[in-house]
Amino acid sequence: MGIATSQQLTKYYDQYRDTEITFTKDIIRALGLDPRQVYVKCNGGQWPCIINSTSFQHAKIIVGTKGGAFQSLAAKDNPTASIRFCFNEQEGDGIITFLVSSRVAEIRPYMNSKDLVIVTLQFSARPPDDLIEICGKLLEANANAIRRREERVIINEDSKRKLNLAKEECNVIVQSVPRHCVVRDLSFSGARLVLIGLSQFLSGKEAILRLEFNEPSEIVSIKGTIVSADLIQGRKDICIASVKFEESSLPLSYKMHLNEYLTSVRKTQLTATEQIEQQKAAQQQAQATIQQVQAPQAQQVASESAPEPQEQA
Repeated sequence: MGIATSQQLTKYYDQYRDTEITFTKDIIRALGLDPRQVYVKCNGGQWPCIINSTSFQHAKIIVGTKGGAFQSLAAKDNPTASIRFCFNEQEGDGIITFLVSSRVAEIRPYMNSKDLVIVTLQFSARPPDDLIEICGKLLEANANAIRRREERVIINEDSKRKLNLAKEECNVIVQSVPRHCVVRDLSFSGARLVLIGLSQFLSGKEAILRLEFNEPSEIVSIKGTIVSADLIQGRKDICIASVKFEESSLPLSYKMHLNEYLTSVRKTQLTATEQIEQQKAAQQQAQATIQQVQAPQAQQVASESAPEPQEQA
C-alpha cells in the first residue's frame, strides 16, 4: 500500500466521513479485506464476526444471538468494544491489521432473523490512517469514475508502469470469440483497441475486454459494446475499435488502477506548477532585492552628477 500524505488523509476523511461502504464480494476483493481475520473485542473477550459495512464514523457487524459476542455487546449502558480489521497488502505478502475503538450504538435483528443481529459500533475517535487510506482510495475512485469518466490515458511504457498494467497486448471476446488486440488508450468510460477484423462485422457487437494487471496480479474482465470500428489506412484487415464500457458493472479494481494513475499524474502536474511558481517568486524577490540595493546607489550618482548651485553676485 502506498503511503498517503497527511493532507491527502485529511481530504479523504473530510470528504467521505459519512459515506458508508458495504462489503460486497467485489469490494472485499478490491480492498484485499480478509473477512476471516475480522474480530470484535468486548469485556475481555474476542470473537470472529461478519463485517457488513463501515464508514469513518462507524462500522456494522453481524453476530449470532447465541454466542458470547452478543451477550457482551448487548450488555447495559452501551459497552465499549473494538473491531479488528485485517487487509492483505496489495504489494507483497504482508497484512495490515489494526483495532478501532468504539461503543455499541444500536443492535437490531438482521434481515428479520431470530439467530442473527446487526450491531452498529460508533467509533470513539477518528479511525487509524490505514482505514482512511484504504477506504478513501476506493471512494475517490468511485467519485472520479463519474467526474473524470472521459479522461483518456494513452498506453505507453510510462503509463503501463503507473497503471500496473502488465502489457498492452490482451484479449477481447467478441460474440464468444477471443481476439488478440492491442490497447491504445483507456478511460473509465471505454477503450480504444487495435485488432484484426472487418469493421462491418465488429461495430455494434458486445465485447469483454480482459486486462492483466500487476500488484495485485489479476486479470480484470470489463463488459462493453464496440460502438465504432474504423479500418487503418492501407490495411483492410486491421481496424481501430472503440469500446464503450458497461459502467454499471465496471470492476472496482479497474477503477482503482485508473484512479491511481490519474491522481499521480495530477500530483506531478501540481508539483511542476508549484515549482514554476516558486521559481517566479524567487526571481521576483531577487529582482526586488537588486532594486533595493541599486536605489541608494542611483540616488548617490544622481546627487553627485547634479550641477552645483552658483553664487549670486
